[in-house]
Amino acid sequence: MRKPIVALVGRPNVGKSTLFNRLIGQRLAIVEDEPGTTRDRLYGESEWTGHPFILIDTGGLDVAATEKAPQKSDRPHALGVSSRDFAREIRQQAEIAIEEADVVVFMVDARDGITTADRDVADILRRSARPVVLAASKADNDAHRLAALEFHELGLGEVYPISALHGTGTGDLLDAIVAHIPATTETEDSTDVRIAIVGRPNVGKSSLLNALLQEERAIVSPIPGTTRDAIDTSLKWEGQDLVLIDTAGIRRRGKVERGVEKYSVMRAIGAIERADVALLVIDAVDGIGAQDTHVAGFILDAFKSVAVIVNKWDAVEGKETDTMATATADIRARLRFMDYVPVLFISALTHQRVNKVLPLAVHAAEQRRLRVPTGELNRLFRDAMTAHPAPNRQGKQLKFFYATQAEVAPPTFVIFVNDRGLVHFSYARYLENSIRAVYPFVGTPLRLEFRNRTSD
Repeated sequence: MRKPIVALVGRPNVGKSTLFNRLIGQRLAIVEDEPGTTRDRLYGESEWTGHPFILIDTGGLDVAATEKAPQKSDRPHALGVSSRDFAREIRQQAEIAIEEADVVVFMVDARDGITTADRDVADILRRSARPVVLAASKADNDAHRLAALEFHELGLGEVYPISALHGTGTGDLLDAIVAHIPATTETEDSTDVRIAIVGRPNVGKSSLLNALLQEERAIVSPIPGTTRDAIDTSLKWEGQDLVLIDTAGIRRRGKVERGVEKYSVMRAIGAIERADVALLVIDAVDGIGAQDTHVAGFILDAFKSVAVIVNKWDAVEGKETDTMATATADIRARLRFMDYVPVLFISALTHQRVNKVLPLAVHAAEQRRLRVPTGELNRLFRDAMTAHPAPNRQGKQLKFFYATQAEVAPPTFVIFVNDRGLVHFSYARYLENSIRAVYPFVGTPLRLEFRNRTSD
């Protein structure tokens, strides 16, 4: 199921980013290029009372400024946006976020009272027909909380006074948010295999989509940033219903332009969230770089199955018999936490090995739903822990009691032990590799959850 989307909107300087950081747990401060590390971005994951959702931070909406902004760019820009167009672009992309959201949190400043800009934003939200939760931020004392009642005048329902900085009132706000979140946003019994085509800009994602569909379904351009929306295309392949999702290129932190491209990234992440399998497309000529590992990190964070598609193989000059093996080894070294990922070398331009892409993606989707019999699983763990017992930690020895596969998609294994604090990361990796030695789970991440035997 797709996770619900909650968008934070409001005029500039009302505390949207402060609330965003608080609700996602301040994870934006951690920045690395290795897979699995949380990165700086305008969206994040949050959860309240068992309801997970994607949170979007938007730019400050200033309607008056957009009406004064120039209609055309005054200088060339990679995305066709000049430095003076930002107000207009921020409004445009905030409206896109509102359109995509299941719930909108409208933030106002309790200390300032109702402003003309607040009324302008309220008008936009009324036209959107989206559920709106009104949060009066910076209400950090009784006087400000009382002043927040003024915002009932906007006609958007209950006002929730909060202090995003100190966290007061956020519990009530979250209760109101989850009350509007739909129980499901997609049918649970869908048999479609959803395949997201992702990667950094200009690696040939749209060209691959066209090659798979054998038609010009997406615009293909050598200019990075051409694809801005996630485009869904349904097709039947060997009796299997598939959905291909083309996405915009994902850049590294600090490389994302203001306006359109930031929300292209958000949509690409949304595509990964609702996909079963992600095809990580990289450029054969450039090789795998930090941006590629950055995208891989998003896929790993979402626990999606993945295959690495090395495009433009036809453009690699001087290929020898070991060129492909060398390139594969380099990819696996850079994606060292994803050594289960298959690698396929193709050319979307010449269609070289393109016919192998969908079978690989469908196989990864099937592996994602594989279930290991309980008896076999327990035998695997007992044999693995007998062959290589966990090292003693503080004079205590890890003991294994029982294991079961709790879920599929992704495969999730619950292992009951005497003390989960004795499980070192490296030993958990060893146990995961022991499972994969018998059940490869091609392209699919595994979750291993260690619990004390007395845990509920």
